[in-house]
Amino acid sequence: MEALPRETIVDVLESRLREDILDGRHPAGSYLPPERQLADGYGVTRTTLKHAFGRLVQAGLLETRHGVGTRVRDYARLGGADLLPMLVRHSPDWIGEIFEVRRGVGALIAERAAGSATAKQRAELRELLEAVRTAESGDAVQLADIDVHRALARATGNRVYVLLTNTLFNAYVPVRAALVGPFTDPQAAYGRLAPVVEAVAAGDESDARRAAEAYLTATERIMLEGLA
Repeated sequence: MEALPRETIVDVLESRLREDILDGRHPAGSYLPPERQLADGYGVTRTTLKHAFGRLVQAGLLETRHGVGTRVRDYARLGGADLLPMLVRHSPDWIGEIFEVRRGVGALIAERAAGSATAKQRAELRELLEAVRTAESGDAVQLADIDVHRALARATGNRVYVLLTNTLFNAYVPVRAALVGPFTDPQAAYGRLAPVVEAVAAGDESDARRAAEAYLTATERIMLEGLA
């Protein structure tokens, strides 16, 4: 193994170890080599190695056992959705699977919001939708669109839907700039999203679900074309 540059050494080492784990060079369930051997191989001190280990333990990729060693955690079996941003940075292949979940969850949220939204929440949705139309850049439109979806989740009255919505958006934050395609034209973005808000405001659950499915399918297609 080649020695690492001395700048931001813990960051560089953490990144190198993370990639080695996610690429399978250190398989799930396996123990890493002894600290001294690993530190010498990377050309770092054991203190630096311990700092990098600590970060990867927090990320859910490693687990340490005193007197035994450091083992690669079976993150695919034991990990949670909080790992998704890291996995997306490692491989954009995860985006397609995230979008599949986004379609199902997003349609269900719209349906539930139509049946549960209060008058105040319906008014908020209309205001947030208008912010999509008046936003002045693709990035601003994208952020305004996200605000609408967060409000839809809140309108369900179910806090788990709110957390799921946050998780899905956070998952593709690392590549958000590459997914701006559906949001470069504010009027078009408004037109795609308006039927969802209108159906929710009208309290029509079946129309809300259909509108959300159409919206999510259309925006997903544009975003994946941008990634390609």
